Amino acid sequence: MGRIIKHIPNGITCLNLFSGCLSCVAAMNGMYQAVALCLAFSAIFDFLDGMSARLLNAYSPLGKELDSLADMVSFGLAPGLLVYHIYGSMFMPEWLSGYAMYVPYLAFLIPVFSALRLAKFNIDERQSVSFIGLPTPANAIFFVGLSFLMTKYEEAVNVYMLTAIVMLFSYLMVSEIPMFSLKVKNWSWQGAKSQYILIAFSVLCLSLFGIGGLAVVILIYVIMAIFEQMVGTKQ
Repeated sequence: MGRIIKHIPNGITCLNLFSGCLSCVAAMNGMYQAVALCLAFSAIFDFLDGMSARLLNAYSPLGKELDSLADMVSFGLAPGLLVYHIYGSMFMPEWLSGYAMYVPYLAFLIPVFSALRLAKFNIDERQSVSFIGLPTPANAIFFVGLSFLMTKYEEAVNVYMLTAIVMLFSYLMVSEIPMFSLKVKNWSWQGAKSQYILIAFSVLCLSLFGIGGLAVVILIYVIMAIFEQMVGTKQ
């Protein structure tokens, strides 16, 4: 029985990977709602595998590596393929007509920097409580939300803006910007002020923009983290 129990967290991680694979297929076919649903399941499984490992005391080197590989597919490759599809459906300026077929490949900066982010996270002992750089799940959530915003507001983002966004968020994943964790260990206002503020913004943004509000939420999360760093540096 004990041998079975110790494999439960890895089994949940495999469900994360399976959901990520489904998300990749949905992204390649432009099924944005399916992408969002599959990534939601991946995020749930990503949370549950760590929780089950703690509850069952079933940590293992295999589980750590498997978790990163699953996250690479679910939160690295899947959003990359989603943005690749978005690029393919965008209007390209006339001067780019000869290179239009190559522009969508910029989307694969997302999985490349996601891999760098995950490798860095695995060897960085500073990230046991909070994060340094944007976590890959948050990055994936941003691009899912962005895809819905672009569907609702068709000309809100052009090819130049999308490229700038891809490059910015790729950088954020490997940056040295401290990002607070969303896990609440102290439920007091002072102990979880940032989390409570972000939750309030999340409710507002989701009520205004639906799933597209996820992009705004992650953007607020990044701005809050940068602001907290600036305030902390001045102090």
